[in-house]
Amino acid sequence: MEEKVGIVMLQEEKTETGVQAENKDVCAACEHHAPEGHGTMVVPPAYSDLGKDAKDIFTKGYGYGVMKLDIKTKSHNGVEFITSGSNNTDTGKSGAHLETKYKVNNLGLSFNQKWTSDNTLTVDVTMEDQLATGLKLGLDALFVPSTGKRNGKVKSAYKRNHMNLGCNLDFDKAAPTVHAAAVLAFSSLIGGCQMAYETKSKMAKYNWALGYQGSDFHVHAHVNDGSEFGASIYQKVNRNLEAAVNLAWTAGSNNTRFGIGTKYHLHKDSSLSAKVNNSGVVGLGYTRTLRPGLPTDILNVVFSRINSKSNHLKLTPDALPMQE
Repeated sequence: MEEKVGIVMLQEEKTETGVQAENKDVCAACEHHAPEGHGTMVVPPAYSDLGKDAKDIFTKGYGYGVMKLDIKTKSHNGVEFITSGSNNTDTGKSGAHLETKYKVNNLGLSFNQKWTSDNTLTVDVTMEDQLATGLKLGLDALFVPSTGKRNGKVKSAYKRNHMNLGCNLDFDKAAPTVHAAAVLAFSSLIGGCQMAYETKSKMAKYNWALGYQGSDFHVHAHVNDGSEFGASIYQKVNRNLEAAVNLAWTAGSNNTRFGIGTKYHLHKDSSLSAKVNNSGVVGLGYTRTLRPGLPTDILNVVFSRINSKSNHLKLTPDALPMQE
């Protein structure tokens, strides 16, 4: 019998467009949460964001065994500099990257360049709402100087009332691949399809999703390539309490995986999270915002019973970012 206890302090940040209204039943930043009739365009989420509220209950606020440091600053001409480093205390693996971001708002252009510690350089250029309202075009380029590896990707996305479309072309040298996704919404019902087509092998994979998304209750079910089945339920019980349940099953397996998670907002600056799954893993998390604009302080405790003879206790503080 194993008993593993981990205590970790991580950081999370609030972005200008990703902050949910404090103690509100409706997200003030997400277009697809905005009720109809308020003068805002009701756009469903992208396919990858379906069921995101339930996923966040199980993933955000838990980071056992990881040390992370983020430093962000911004120059007077609007260029953002981001330096990030992380270390996995279990494997000892470390990684870091330097990233720069620049936006030309009047042209709808944004430039993003990143250099990682494994000697990989990526450049991302996007243009939004210029050729047509709701249309976003992008170009990604990747280069590894040590090996000479090159890769490119053309991205496109279009969102309008009750519709969110996306299509990417990955110019991988081995086998170029087309990725496409579409999400349609009618009232509170949402349906979506995602596909990937490999031009060399002529193989295609399809994912399907269907759900109901109300103001405080979401249900989503999905099928991945006809072999993986999953579902999630999310409910905002009241302005302080959120709860979620997820289920997953793989064809050919007799095991159904499930989990239950909850998040309680103790105060506008602090929250308590808890989750448990059918494998007997229990996670607890406490989040405290030091002050607006500074990272949150997260305390995590993870209990697990999986054949071990020793107990582990880990405490890892995060450094705060530099102020401008």
